[in-house]
Amino acid sequence: MELHDENTFKIRSYQSAVNTIDRREVSIEGKNLQELQEINGIGKSIAEVIYALDTTGTSPYLEELMEKTPIGILEVLEIKGLGPKKIKVLWEELNITSIHELMEACQSGQIAITKGFGEKTQVSIIQSLEFRASNQGKWLYADIEDAMIRLQEKIKSLAGVEAVTSVGEFSRKMEIIDTVELLVATTDHSAMMPLLSSLEHLIQNKKSSSPFKWRGKMMDPEISLLIHFTHPTDFIKEKIIRTGSKAHLLHPVGDDSKPFIELLREDDDLYNEAEAYEKAGLSWIPEELREGFFEFDFARDNKISTLLEEKDLKGILHNHSTYSDGKHSLRQMATYCKELGYEYLGISDHSQSAFYAGGLEIEKVKLQHQEIDELNKELAPFKIFKGIESDILMDGSLDYPNEVLKTFDFIVSSIHSSLGMDRKKATARLLRAIENPYTTILGHPTGRLLLRREGYPIDHKSIIDACAKFDVVIEINANPWRLDLDWRWVQYAMEKGVKLSINPDAHEMEGYADMRYGVLVGRKGGLTKEMTFNALSLSEMEDYLNNRKNKVNL
Repeated sequence: MELHDENTFKIRSYQSAVNTIDRREVSIEGKNLQELQEINGIGKSIAEVIYALDTTGTSPYLEELMEKTPIGILEVLEIKGLGPKKIKVLWEELNITSIHELMEACQSGQIAITKGFGEKTQVSIIQSLEFRASNQGKWLYADIEDAMIRLQEKIKSLAGVEAVTSVGEFSRKMEIIDTVELLVATTDHSAMMPLLSSLEHLIQNKKSSSPFKWRGKMMDPEISLLIHFTHPTDFIKEKIIRTGSKAHLLHPVGDDSKPFIELLREDDDLYNEAEAYEKAGLSWIPEELREGFFEFDFARDNKISTLLEEKDLKGILHNHSTYSDGKHSLRQMATYCKELGYEYLGISDHSQSAFYAGGLEIEKVKLQHQEIDELNKELAPFKIFKGIESDILMDGSLDYPNEVLKTFDFIVSSIHSSLGMDRKKATARLLRAIENPYTTILGHPTGRLLLRREGYPIDHKSIIDACAKFDVVIEINANPWRLDLDWRWVQYAMEKGVKLSINPDAHEMEGYADMRYGVLVGRKGGLTKEMTFNALSLSEMEDYLNNRKNKVNL
């Protein structure tokens, strides 16, 4: 609608209707026109569109808009930094109707000389296009996890299959998956080829397949698929070999410092994985740790058992409610958190400068604190901690005066805007926020959105060192799109004595389920229960936050 200069008020009414449906949990499925119009914010014309979409899958108005929109423009709309107005200019003045044409225009310098764009915008578009191209065909682990489990079940049911398991980067639970690899144990691998190809949504690439490998694609979701065959007697050994990274397999083990893979190949009779690692003088190493990073030291020192598990988490910090841009009310978020067995909830809605997300003005903060006090009496011994996700402003300051900041139990300081700074300025901005005595947790440090947006360029070591100096916890944002702090920095943070908090950044009750992905990447980095902030019990968390507040408010 914006692309075709539809009436501004009409566009706003659609945006308002979407907000109503999203934020208030309004069900629109199966309703007739009259029932739809009874929903606040939905008038006759929008009700007709909703009814048509629900009953036919499309609507005359949508078809009308689509008919006059080149199909490639829909892809251009996905490019970061290009809104409908700018895309309309590119379309009408430069006849750009596809990603390919947009890149060509950038490379020839046409975008830079177009009014309203300039050299900086052109460079930004090129970076976005290159980032998009480099991530084509890739998926978040969380987005394909269920589909791959179902696929394994289907393969397991095929005649001749004795065992099936995931291997490669999917088995190691990497945050981004390029190719899913599976290992199938069978005595007749030649019979497997046609059976696999007969499965729905699997398409074989016969040219790249071989007698011991099925190569091709899974079409729903669309991702590259590689299936290895092995004899049942070699299944355990092959699983370890095909799961571990190159660095893991080449790591020297034993008195003679032999590469781990050589030790594996010497043994033909392995009954389980633990036995293989035991022969190397190690305790069993979980799949997600097999990156050749720190895991052998952990296994040698019997520290694997100290790694964080989901059951160790006692509370959930960094969550949003309908006070800002959340879908569920404070009461709903709290009661569901309690039902899940947690001892406490940290509510941290957006702060006042986050106008785009309904950030809390000072009066609204007071209202929320009053409701928290009332709910804490009702839900005791469960407790809601008064928090805020304070935007870190351009100069690194937080966006409330100190007299407001001191009313919170904890503060998650995060960056949401001006993500185009260079490394030096970006780091300085974060350092100032870390130095602020009211900062309890540094939220999603790089602001990255996996497969969508590159992270803020920061000096990780300087940031972690500062957090150690000023006793600031660093968040591992458990949202599968973020998983930020990156797991590769977890070891350094722990070495410096910096605690990490597994936070879902939940905007709805269902968002709490993302905690498991935070635990997974924390474990990949070697995060222990001892170094996990929200593994503290309620009484421990109360003591910690009270002591910190008392020091700041002296």
